[in-house]
Formats: sequence, C-alpha cells, structure tokens
Amino acid sequence: MVSEHASPLAPLGGPDAGGQNVHVAELSSALADAGHEVIIHTRRSDPHQPHRLTMRPGVLVEHVPAGPPRPLPRDQLHPYMNEMATHLGRCWRADPPDVIHAHYWMSGLAALRAAPTGLPVAQTFHALGVVKRRHQPTTDTSPPERIPTERTIAHQVDQIIATCDDEVSELRRQGVDQRRITVVPCGVNIQALHPTTYRNPHPYTPPNDPDVLSDVVPGPRRARHRLVTLGRLVPRKGIDDVIRALPHLPETELIIAGGPPHTQLAADPHARRLRSLAEHHRVGNRVRLVGGLSRHAVPGVLATADIVVCVPWYEPFGMVALEAMACGIPVVASAVGGHTDTVVDGVTGRLVPPRDPGRLAKVLAELLAAPQHAITLGMAGRHRAVSHYSWPQIATDTLRVYQRMHDAHHPDGILAAGGTR
Repeated sequence: MVSEHASPLAPLGGPDAGGQNVHVAELSSALADAGHEVIIHTRRSDPHQPHRLTMRPGVLVEHVPAGPPRPLPRDQLHPYMNEMATHLGRCWRADPPDVIHAHYWMSGLAALRAAPTGLPVAQTFHALGVVKRRHQPTTDTSPPERIPTERTIAHQVDQIIATCDDEVSELRRQGVDQRRITVVPCGVNIQALHPTTYRNPHPYTPPNDPDVLSDVVPGPRRARHRLVTLGRLVPRKGIDDVIRALPHLPETELIIAGGPPHTQLAADPHARRLRSLAEHHRVGNRVRLVGGLSRHAVPGVLATADIVVCVPWYEPFGMVALEAMACGIPVVASAVGGHTDTVVDGVTGRLVPPRDPGRLAKVLAELLAAPQHAITLGMAGRHRAVSHYSWPQIATDTLRVYQRMHDAHHPDGILAAGGTR
C-alpha cells in the first residue's frame, strides 16, 4: 500500500486525516486476516517516527523520508514525490511485492515512477481533482499538476479500484476504459460498530460544562434531541449547513466531532468560524465542538445520536454515513457521490440536496417527530452495512482485482491461495 499523506496511525478529524486513513488501515488489516502480508508506505511527518513498526500482525507501516519530517498540508507534498519514488524503488527492487496498491493521486504518481517492470499497480483515487475543482472553484488549493496527472495515472495503472459508481462516470468522461475500472466500496468494522441496545441514553439535564465532553463520549444532553456530525471542519463538509438548519429544530443539540484535539480548538480557524456561525444564528448554547476523535471513540459518540448528519457538498464515498448505519443510527446524508450508493433513501436513511439548510431542517424535523420510523431506518441501515460492507467482504473483492492484475503479469501464479505481499 502507498498512502503518502494518510497514515493509518493518524488520529481522525485533523486537516488531512479522515476516510482514507481508515480505509487503508482497515483494508490492510482484513487482508492480513486473510493470510496476506501488507506493508503500508506513508510519508514520515515526525523525525522521531521509527522507520518501520508493526501496526498489527501481518501489517507493517513504513515511514518514508520524503520532504521535511514534519506535518505538511497534503497539497504541498507534490514536490517530494520524486524523493518518495526513489525510496520506494529501492525497496521494491530489493524485495518485490506481488501487488502495489496506491491510494490518492500523489501515491499513484510515486508508485508508477518506482514500480519495477512487471509489478502490477492498482489505483484508488479516493477523490478526483476535477470533482473538487467543480465544487470548490475558489478554495481548491490542489497543485495545478493534479488533474492532468490523475488522467495520466488513470491510463497507466493496471486497474483502478473506484469506491462508487459516481467515480466510474467521472473516469469514463476522461476516456478511461470501463473494463479497467472495478467498483469496490469502502467497508465498515462490523465488530467495532454495532447498534446500541438503548435509545436516548442521556436524559436532558442543564449543562455543567458548555464545551467539554467527558472522555470524548457525550454526557448529559442539553436538549431533547441530539444530532451528531463527524468529519473535518472545512466548509465543504457541510457542517455550516447543519448549524443553519438548527434554528428550525427546537429542543435539538448538535455535537460536532472533528478538527484538532479539543484543547487546540480555540486556535483553529475552522472551529472559530463554526462557533461564530452558531452564535450568529443564536444556537451557540446548542452546539458543541469536541475536537478530533481516536478511531476507538467514534462508536461511542455515534451511538448516542438520534440522527447522524452527513451533508458535504461532494463526497467520494462517505464513510461516516456507513459507520452510522453500522451502529443502527438513522442517517441524513447529502445526495452526492458515494452516499447515493450506500444510503437508500427512505429505507436506511434520507438523502437531501447539498447546501440546502431549509430542506435539511425539514427532513430532520420529520424524523425527530417520528422516532419509531427513525429506529426502523437505523435497523435497515445496520442490515445493509453487515450484508454489503463488512471489511472481510471488501478485502475479498479487492483480492479479486489483485488476482486479475497478477494473472496478467504471471499467468501461472495463484495469488489468493499462496498469500500476497
């Protein structure tokens, strides 16, 4: 695995830490459970990080020297991909893997430059530059090389593993042969994320602390209903729209999980923007920012929600919606990207137009007024998550793609039976 900016060890909710980090970690773990050996190459962002460490049996994480060993925004990493490719090339010539799987466009660039002849390369983009430019024309900070480089990668790799049907359509518009694209969605940890055995476990009581959630798990409610949204605090994630909907939802509080650790929220410009917006709409006392979460804390926060709200302007897959479904919590999600694959409108949750606080408020009000219907949606969501999106199933589907690539280069090899590296 090559995941240049998204380390599987990083805490979630930071500027560049989200669904890709989880995807790489969980897919690698599921492949290891199936008897394969996985090495995850990610950029060294701290001088004290060890060269290699064991994430779990069967999965090693290698910190690659590429640029200064300190945190850098991912959009500033492109100049260091040659350095990363040089290091990867040395590793793979000395000890060739069976398959290379690159995650994100810069990882694909480094992997193609580094891969010795005969080593198959798969690519998962996680997000496409043309989509980001379409939805963030004035705030997109991607380097100008991104879009043409993505086109080159899409035509050079052995297989593209897309995460949703919407991505396939985008790639076909770029002239990519659909026979070289396979949809394998993101997965969900069914064991770690499971339905709560109770509803509304925290009765409404007057607030004791307006900002801090005890041990990151929400404590006593400050309103009758609770909404939870989880993700980076950047505008495209749509959290602003949830706050704008809140004045139309009396007796409802909003928990916002994501961003830097709670102790650093006061200095974060996105957190300040959201707090200012809440005060402007006179709902500041009903909005709580809790900061970034460790992966093990996510289920405890999601499980206390009446509804999990995921309304980004665009979304390559939408892992938070799927995690909420696995917890048996009804989801209200924007009808974009992967959400249209995972959330069945009216069955496992509700889909709404992006950037439409009025429509969002109406749908949320309807669900909050019909708790039994909301529970039914949550139960159906859990069933769909278990039957379609468990990580063992996703690993099996991914291995089929690896096998096809391996067979094209080594017709007599049996990849899945022998254990992959």
